[in-house]
Amino acid sequence: MKNRKNPEVDLERRRGLFMQIGAVIALTLTVAAFEWKSYEATAGTLGDLNVTLEDEVIPLTQKNTPPPPPPPPAPPEVITIVNNDVDIPETTLESTETNQDEVVEMIEEVGENTEVFDFVSVENRPVFPGCERESNEDAKFECFQLKVRQFVAKETSYPTLARDMGIAGKVWISFIIEKDGSIADVAIERGVDKSLDAEAVRVVKKFPNMIPAKVSGRSVRMRYSLPVNFTLQ
Repeated sequence: MKNRKNPEVDLERRRGLFMQIGAVIALTLTVAAFEWKSYEATAGTLGDLNVTLEDEVIPLTQKNTPPPPPPPPAPPEVITIVNNDVDIPETTLESTETNQDEVVEMIEEVGENTEVFDFVSVENRPVFPGCERESNEDAKFECFQLKVRQFVAKETSYPTLARDMGIAGKVWISFIIEKDGSIADVAIERGVDKSLDAEAVRVVKKFPNMIPAKVSGRSVRMRYSLPVNFTLQ
């Protein structure tokens, strides 16, 4: 018997392929069904929040300020009655006019100038004996400082008590060279020890008379400060 079916359109030949496709589709739908999630359409809530606002009550205080005291009464007006019978002496005014023949005597008041200068404000600085031959003011003042140091070094004796106790230091002493060149107003500006201070004062008071400082050609008083150094050997 002759087979009338066309082998190209026979579905039995592709049954295995169709079964595989169906299995894949069924498995996909099964997995999708398990993964599917559904949510309720209601909005979420975090709970009820109950807030109560209380008004703060501020007590009102009223400060009773006492009224100011009344002003003191004005003092009574005192009326002084002047006796018109009092005799007032008359004052005689003398004429101060002068004529050309009258000689007027001029009296000049002479006062002692006690102003004390320092060595930077004088025109001519003091000159130590032996420095007169220097050529200019700067050279004379350098000679003055050298002679002062030499005199102090020569005349100073270290006090025995201070030497035994190991006391040393620098005594700052000041003095005034008067208008006549003498030494006055010797004072300790910064001392070390009573015995060292006293020795420095003694030596300075022995300075010889000097040529005084001058301003505008007149002699003036000048103060000078000097360090006296006591050093233990």
